[in-house]
Amino acid sequence: MINQFEDHGPGSLTADQFAHLGEGAIAYVRPMKSEEAQALFPQVRGLEPGMQLYALLGADGAPIVLADTKDAAVANAWEHQLATVSVH
Repeated sequence: MINQFEDHGPGSLTADQFAHLGEGAIAYVRPMKSEEAQALFPQVRGLEPGMQLYALLGADGAPIVLADTKDAAVANAWEHQLATVSVH
């Protein structure tokens, strides 16, 4: 097991550390069409094709919630004490 504080050079992270960075504390909101949302949230049924939706995703990209507005997705993050970040 790799020591999570092992020095790999200035400002560097191991691949494992990077993969878990922000886990349980950070999330991001991603706009997507209903077709993509259906693939990411297979339990959701009856989405009209072409709908604009917003997915709240964990730092690792894991789906958390699907919303019809960006504000609703951000509010859900706040309810779960997740800081939202912008991803470009």
